Parts: sequence; C-alpha cells; structure tokens
Amino acid sequence: MSIAPIGVFDSGLGGITVMQELVKRLPQEDFLYVADSGHCPYGGKSAEEITARARAITEALLARGAKLIVVACNTATIAAIETLRADYPVSFVGMEPAVKPAAARTYSGVIGVLATGAALAGEKLHKLIREHAGGVRVITQPCPGLVERVELGDLNGPQTRQLVERYTQPLLESGADVLVLGCTHYPFLRPLIAEVVGPRVVIMDTGEAVSRRTEALLLAEGLLVASPLPGKVQWFSTGDADATAVVASRLWGRTVDVDVLDA
Repeated sequence: MSIAPIGVFDSGLGGITVMQELVKRLPQEDFLYVADSGHCPYGGKSAEEITARARAITEALLARGAKLIVVACNTATIAAIETLRADYPVSFVGMEPAVKPAAARTYSGVIGVLATGAALAGEKLHKLIREHAGGVRVITQPCPGLVERVELGDLNGPQTRQLVERYTQPLLESGADVLVLGCTHYPFLRPLIAEVVGPRVVIMDTGEAVSRRTEALLLAEGLLVASPLPGKVQWFSTGDADATAVVASRLWGRTVDVDVLDA
C-alpha cells in the first residue's frame, strides 16, 4: 500500500499550487491529480453540488488505488471534507485558510480574506475566524471571476488586473496589512496581487502547511515511500483534456499529458 499514489483534486487547476509544495516535500511519491474542469468553478455551486462532485472524484481516485487524498480546494474542503472522512476508508487532507498565522502577523489589526462565494458561505471559515482571530478585524472578500482567469492561464492580463484591483481595494482602504489567499487558484496570482497591493502588505497561503500535514499523516500510517527514485504525476480532467493540458503545462512549468476522467 505504501507504494500506492496520493490522490489530489481541485475544481480545476488551482490545486497545482498545492501539488508544487507536495512534490517539493515528497519527491519520491506518485500522485494522481484530478482537475474537475468540466464542473469548474465551484464558487457559485451549492454545498450539495460540491459534495456530489467531491464524492465522485474520490471514488475515481480510490478506484485507481489512492492511499490518501488531498482536497486541494478550499471550497470543496469547506463543503465536503467531513462527509468524505465519514464515508471513505482513507485519510483526507484539506485546505484551511491561513487565518491563524495572519492574525498573528498583522500590525494594523485588520486582515483580508480573498475567497470564493461558496467558501465564504461555509461555516468552517467563520469558525476558524472565531477561534483564531480574536481581537483582529477580518474582512472577507468574494472574488467572482478570478478562478476563471487562472483556468484560462491569464495570470497578469488587463482583465485579471482589473479584478484584483477591484477586490483588494476595499481591503486596503479598511487598513488590512495581511491578505489571506483563501482559494488554491489565487497563489498563481500572487505576483500580480503583490504588485497591486504594494510591499507593505503580507500575502499568505497554506500550500506548504498542507504538504507538511500530508507527510505527517503518511508517516503516522506507515505509507511513506522509501525509494530514492523520483515519483511521477498522472493528470486527469473531467473537461476538455487537451485544453486542460495546455494551461496545466504552463502552470506546472513543463509539458504534461492529461487524460479524460469520466466522473
């Protein structure tokens, strides 16, 4: 079982930001990455719809032998991870917006959270804020359209810049000096966001923390691969595999082949 692959999925290609951290920390592991591009974005979907997608992809990953599954999507984590943990026999690692470290980092006492509408509607994020951001003002900002820009591979074009400016401006005007990227797509926009908000604003995401948690779980369960040889990544999409491959190759930094996943 230890040589089985790790499953990773996202609404689309944003989870590649998490994959980069996972491969960096666990280069000997094999991975199965699923982009649910045929149903992206999740931000406007109901919790029931998102949970149905998460279950379908989980079952596809388990059928391919996944030993652990990383839900590399904040929106899917909030909507579905408790159901997944209750219903399936493997461990799941989810995304948790960096509210706690952001609250510890702020000097102004104001932090901003950029996320999808569905993520902001979930109780999980608000519980996180209540538990870890006492005494700090947390401003949440839905960002419709940003996921779609990343899915198109547009990381710094005029339309993407316009959206970033629109969503960050009210946070800056309110005094936020730390911004939390509450969607795995958004770290691809970090250079643009940094350029827009300026050097005095700290930008935080949780990809590295997820990789640490994944390693810890694999170690605890005796599932770490011991081989010195590098692992491989298999890529899947529930949408147009060729179109997904073009953008995935750009975001991953080298050419990838994408297979269609019927899920």
